[in-house]
Amino acid sequence: MTLLAMTPVQDMHKPYPRRWSALVVLCLSLLIVVMANTSLLVAAPSMTLDLSLTSSDLQWVIDGYTVPYASLMLLCGVIGDRYSRRGALILGLIIFVAGSVAGALTDATLGVILARIVMGVAAAIVMPATLSLLVATFPKRERATAVTVWAATSGLAIAAGPLLAGWLLESFTWHSTFLINVPIALAAIVGAVVLVPPSRAVAPGAIDWIGGLLSVLAVSTIVYAIIEGMHFGWTVGPLYFALVGLLSVLGFVGWELRHPNPLLDVRMFSSRILSGAALAVLVFFLVTFGAIYFVAQYLQFALGYGPVSTGVHLLPLAGAVFVGSGITMWLTPKLGPRITVTAGMIVGTLSVVSLIGIDSAATYFDFLPVLTLLGLAIGLSVSPCTDAIMGEFPDSKLGVGGGLNDTALELGGSLGIAVLGSVLAASYRQGIESFLQTFPGKQPNGQYTGQAAEGLAASQDSLAGAVIVSDIIRDQNSFLGGFADNLEANAVAAFGDAVVHTSVVAAVVFGVGTVIVALLIPSKTVASTSSEKIAFEPIVPFVAPQAKNAAADREVAELEQLLERPSAPKPDKAGSKHTLRTVAEPALVDVELERPSIYQLASKVYELDASGTGAAAVAGKSGDRVTIHQLALSNLARTRRVEAEEALDAALELSDLPVAPAPKPAEPTAPLQTFYQRASTQHANCTAFKERSSSMWAMPL
Repeated sequence: MTLLAMTPVQDMHKPYPRRWSALVVLCLSLLIVVMANTSLLVAAPSMTLDLSLTSSDLQWVIDGYTVPYASLMLLCGVIGDRYSRRGALILGLIIFVAGSVAGALTDATLGVILARIVMGVAAAIVMPATLSLLVATFPKRERATAVTVWAATSGLAIAAGPLLAGWLLESFTWHSTFLINVPIALAAIVGAVVLVPPSRAVAPGAIDWIGGLLSVLAVSTIVYAIIEGMHFGWTVGPLYFALVGLLSVLGFVGWELRHPNPLLDVRMFSSRILSGAALAVLVFFLVTFGAIYFVAQYLQFALGYGPVSTGVHLLPLAGAVFVGSGITMWLTPKLGPRITVTAGMIVGTLSVVSLIGIDSAATYFDFLPVLTLLGLAIGLSVSPCTDAIMGEFPDSKLGVGGGLNDTALELGGSLGIAVLGSVLAASYRQGIESFLQTFPGKQPNGQYTGQAAEGLAASQDSLAGAVIVSDIIRDQNSFLGGFADNLEANAVAAFGDAVVHTSVVAAVVFGVGTVIVALLIPSKTVASTSSEKIAFEPIVPFVAPQAKNAAADREVAELEQLLERPSAPKPDKAGSKHTLRTVAEPALVDVELERPSIYQLASKVYELDASGTGAAAVAGKSGDRVTIHQLALSNLARTRRVEAEEALDAALELSDLPVAPAPKPAEPTAPLQTFYQRASTQHANCTAFKERSSSMWAMPL
């Protein structure tokens, strides 16, 4: 074994021996992609103060990563299949490092947004490559375990991102949060070269570039329209992008239906397991990301936890993800994907429902069951859905499967933050609006001063803004300390009410999605998919099922009797004729000339009936889909029936012939034959006899 992994997966004749080490590299790559999103939860306040970001600027900082990330994954997965999956992984990691370093070095709002866009493009290249490499490297019997570890890593990243970012913010500026991923990405690049084997699709065909461009246009415009429309109102801009997105979706579907090698064959969504699993991933992350979004805000601003403390208090979520992943790895093979996925979504719904009881007096222990149940739900549902989605795609389309899974994941997360975040913001503004009418800083003409207007807008925009404004008021004017305390208390109360209202919406979405997914996903994956043909599958020899077969038992008994007969003694060197006469026996042809007895005829009839019964039993067990084992059994039963019919016909013909006297044994002139030579000669004599006894010899010549 060489130091570098250079042998392609498709050229290996057995499972890759260092595949579990390669899985560590793939999980590290996934870790930095997810942490780039979650670390922003604790870095956003510091970034807002330092760069004086408006609400629109902050939204673009978030969306600059989300929009290209969600829209490019499907096309990048296909490109990785066509050229090199490992090459796509390494290239994406290099671009990710470049974007992270650029974000850490800039002090301009535009620079941060551009750096986030570069990181989003890199994430779109890395994410599907990790999943397609995983499926290509691991044999099917180990794939479910590997996918479970992969999915559990995303749960770890949800808690690790805020924790590491908070630890850096304790001593450094927000610039350091961009550098979290750099050492991990560099280690992943080295690990990819050393441990991850090259992989690409075999004969993938030409890339459907038009379908790829339509998919990018459709996802990007829809995501942008929903985010902008939910946050800033459905003005002309979001409506225009929504219309373009809808037309792009229709164009994509029409083009893919006509293309001979489509980017994504939309006909595959007729499969219940594929459509149900994709819908489950989308709905699950829509609610999960939205819930984590406002839970993290409550911990940081309502309960006053620092950045590091917020990350530490989110760790039960990651622990529960690993527990749920272990349960589903054991439970899914026994109960099927429908039960485990539905159970996970029910647990997730219950966790969101428990948020309805949150009020302004809530403590961390009120959120602990929510985080635990949510993590358990992620572990139960995500890995079976991912395994089901990847199982529907052949080896040449693994990148498409990974891109579809990751697009559903990121699209759900983006919509969750946008939709549930807008519901949260609208409810919060409605709750604090009456108190903000008493905001100080009005001029004699009734208008607010510039600083007061900014504080009022920030307090009305979010809980974080109200808490920051309260701290500024306390520092600048001690006489307004009471108002600052009241502002913070009212903001926390309004945010608590907003969490309740948003949780009701999330619970309804989760509940409806759970019912639809439960109806779509079949209880068992009855049909074997093309992904089961993945390389490295052990070839299991066909073993016929043990069954009572009288004809087979009789044949075995006759063979055993033949094997137990003593071999003929070899003649001495002088070739004694007396010895040869004693061992000479009648030929098989002479034995066949004897008239069959009634017992022999009855035996032939019994064999024919038994073979017919066996053929009918095999045919009755064959359903709409016939396996290779059923084909072998059917062919065996048909062969036995034909042989039994021929044997019975020959016996009936022989019973009508006169019995010929057995000729005297002739002394052999040739040396004594071996068992195999004698059997071959006797078989030839039997064949000649059958030809002579055929009815065609009775015809006049």
